[in-house]
Amino acid sequence: MLQHAGLVLNDGTTLDDLVMRNSNEVSLRVMTDKELYSHEMERIFAKTWLLLGHESEIPKAGDFIVRDMAEDNVIVARGRDGDVHVSLNVCPHRGMRVCLGEAGNKTIHQCIYHGWAFRPNGDFIGAPIEKEKMHGNDIDKATLGLKKARTHLYGGLIFATWNVDGPSFDEYLGDIKYYMDQLFCRTDNGLELLGPPQRFIVPCNWKVAGEQSGSDGFHTLTLHRSLMEGGVMGGTAETIYDQAPGMYGVDVSCAQGHSLRCLEAEKTFKMFADVPFEGKSVVERLNLLTPPGITKEMIPQLFNNLSADQVEQLATIPPQVGGMFPNVLIAFIFAPRTDGGSSGALALHTYVPKGPDHVEFVNFIFAEKDAPEQMKRDMLQNSIQATGTSGTIEQDDADVWPVIMRNARGAVSKHITLKYQALHGHERPEGWKGGGLLYPGFTKDDTQWNWWLAYYDLMSAA
Repeated sequence: MLQHAGLVLNDGTTLDDLVMRNSNEVSLRVMTDKELYSHEMERIFAKTWLLLGHESEIPKAGDFIVRDMAEDNVIVARGRDGDVHVSLNVCPHRGMRVCLGEAGNKTIHQCIYHGWAFRPNGDFIGAPIEKEKMHGNDIDKATLGLKKARTHLYGGLIFATWNVDGPSFDEYLGDIKYYMDQLFCRTDNGLELLGPPQRFIVPCNWKVAGEQSGSDGFHTLTLHRSLMEGGVMGGTAETIYDQAPGMYGVDVSCAQGHSLRCLEAEKTFKMFADVPFEGKSVVERLNLLTPPGITKEMIPQLFNNLSADQVEQLATIPPQVGGMFPNVLIAFIFAPRTDGGSSGALALHTYVPKGPDHVEFVNFIFAEKDAPEQMKRDMLQNSIQATGTSGTIEQDDADVWPVIMRNARGAVSKHITLKYQALHGHERPEGWKGGGLLYPGFTKDDTQWNWWLAYYDLMSAA
């Protein structure tokens, strides 16, 4: 029997009234409720690991970027020791924002209000007029630093959490790490960010975008159908089964709410080119169809950084799209180009809450650091054309999300439920090497429902 959560809103509504685990439904009200949003800030965004950027943005000591952990603004800085530090961008004196720029290099961050100064690692240096002790009488300076988040670098990606004593980053990734490593930890020098991320505001709740990042492949058939009919995403106009690439594969998920869609290379990519895979070795397959962002010369690096089983998966049924709970979308998309340019897109999005009815869409575009310069330019072009503000794919998504949000405000509409009842059920394919919850065949609702179960677990925790 399911245990019921303790969270109760002021009007008596319980979390179980909103996330209905017995029927696999979620009330549309979750997208607009301000009280629920306040709880999310405390129970999800103050507890989980959040993606803030990439270490290639701050290569030198003193370099910094300013980002948001939900509604908390933070300074992400490289210290003199070479480590990356994440500090709350709020002066402990009177609450002013310490760093007003978005990026740069500073050995000292000084608040413009009363002049309190801090090192890149957040340590307090002092206040003006030192002899007057304007920082306080008999106050230990060591206690006056900026509040520091716990940080972790994964494949060069910068993650942070306020939950200092909570799960480690590896525990946060869980079984999905085996697959994520194939995307982020596969080359000798890793990824680099191709310029500052794109940032724009969408008038919708963060969960509208977030739950789609839970490997919703099904919407591709209809929302992105015009892209397939026009040949942008492959497929033909003959039947709906032929139009959408990658409807059949293996969806992977885990208890933490992360997920990835693994798409069989030979079948999925036949719509772009007839690549003969039968009887080919792993190396031969990789040479015929390299993962997006990888050159043939870089293939040996895959064997340096991954296990033989992981490399075999990259060559046969690689992970491509999915998400990290709560608010990251992964788009490492293979898409051969007809003009001979390097194929594919490497992008990550974060959906940063800006109140219950707005979200900041942040689009990070990557290439492998060891890739040739022309390939980096191609990857940037591919990613901009497909994703973000000008992306042909995500213009469709940004069309739908605000409409869902408007519907959620209606006195009647808010009681409509989101339905996640097309479930395959966990099933391990024969010979599958990785762990996690596995859903082979046509993409269904399993991974998105797992996203909501992870949401439920965090929201129900004291």
